[in-house]
Amino acid sequence: MACVINPDGEIIGRYHKMFPFAPYEQDVEGGTEFLVFDVPEVGRFGLSICYDMWFPETTRTLTVMGAEVLLCPVLTSTIDRDVELSMARATAAMFQCYVFDINGLGAGGCGQSCVVDPSGTMLFQAKGQEQLIPLEIDLDKVRRSRAVGTLGLGQTLKSFRDHRVDFTVYDRQHFDASYLNRLGKLELPTKSSGRQSKRCS
Repeated sequence: MACVINPDGEIIGRYHKMFPFAPYEQDVEGGTEFLVFDVPEVGRFGLSICYDMWFPETTRTLTVMGAEVLLCPVLTSTIDRDVELSMARATAAMFQCYVFDINGLGAGGCGQSCVVDPSGTMLFQAKGQEQLIPLEIDLDKVRRSRAVGTLGLGQTLKSFRDHRVDFTVYDRQHFDASYLNRLGKLELPTKSSGRQSKRCS
């Protein structure tokens, strides 16, 4: 869970991670509510936690709710951190927002925090040690990107708004989930499952 606290020390919102890192995070129940909040005379921020960013539906919802900055605290030391950094760039470009992907250190994190602008440009990437990020962001860049397109090209939020397709993958009553169901249980991989995947590849 993450809390949003205003300058007066008041908690103005609590967010529970929607996608626990299953099956590794056990006995953690995912949340069901999104959280956006306004900083007066600045802009609208959305909160996400760690593994949530692997699911674009979470960022899609936050940006449709008006989020211009995605704050994503992370605590990971796994070997896929490079993938997550690429994902932060892609998320910022797809949803025309700033992304603060801030990874912890020491108690399970390997650092490498980053800040990405709405065009997908990496503004800052930390190393594997404690660092300050003395960075100013310009939310007018978000608004320009959403008005005229990322780098003057794709207007993704408008295109999503105007799309003609209803995505049945989100309708559990009408979506054929037989393929997903054949993937098996969400469980910890074993050595035997690793060897089996190598034989199949």
